[in-house]
Amino acid sequence: PASLQGLRCLDAAACEGFWSFELARRGAAEVVSLDLPATDQQDWQGLVPEAARRVGSGLANRHFEIARSAYGAANVRRVDLNVYDVDPERLGTFDFVFVGNVLIHLADPARALRALRSVVPGGELLSLEATSLPLTVMAPRVPLAQLWDLDDQPRWWTPNMAAHRRWLHAAGFEVLAQGGPLRQPLGSALPRWPERPPRRWRELVFWAWVRRMGATSSWVRARPLGP
Repeated sequence: PASLQGLRCLDAAACEGFWSFELARRGAAEVVSLDLPATDQQDWQGLVPEAARRVGSGLANRHFEIARSAYGAANVRRVDLNVYDVDPERLGTFDFVFVGNVLIHLADPARALRALRSVVPGGELLSLEATSLPLTVMAPRVPLAQLWDLDDQPRWWTPNMAAHRRWLHAAGFEVLAQGGPLRQPLGSALPRWPERPPRRWRELVFWAWVRRMGATSSWVRARPLGP
């Protein structure tokens, strides 16, 4: 929404807080910026060594504090919590919840959405998620998702747009609107080409297409059904 004036908002799985500060800029009275403090607490695939799972731990929180200091955003509060453990007793309730680019990193996206539903009883939720353009084109009305299989990391599902909607429905939300596909450009931190030539066709598609055009995404606006 263009204005969140006076609303209490939750940015679920906020990473460094980009969207948390955007919610505050749009007038939110209070923003809870929620994420995990350590990377080894994420939903990893496979049996990844602990040292590898801990790479980057603490960086998001440190970067969040730098941004909060720069913006002077006293109404944005950091909470270290797994999205699966969100509930009204811990956080209270919210008027607006934003969850962006995290469902693809969860083994159980519907469980996370049910937890978020519990804290937005009379408000709305906006979900922004990476989606599969090929699956959307091939089956625009059938909910399909691809299980991530390139390597072992905290990455699980890539849904088509119908599956993105269905996740919200499965968690007890009424879908109000959906938009996309849209492109999220990838930043300069990622090299233009890989260090070694791509060995599989999916790697070639990523570097030749996705890296240049951006990741395909869609958004869904929803509200909880029932009590």
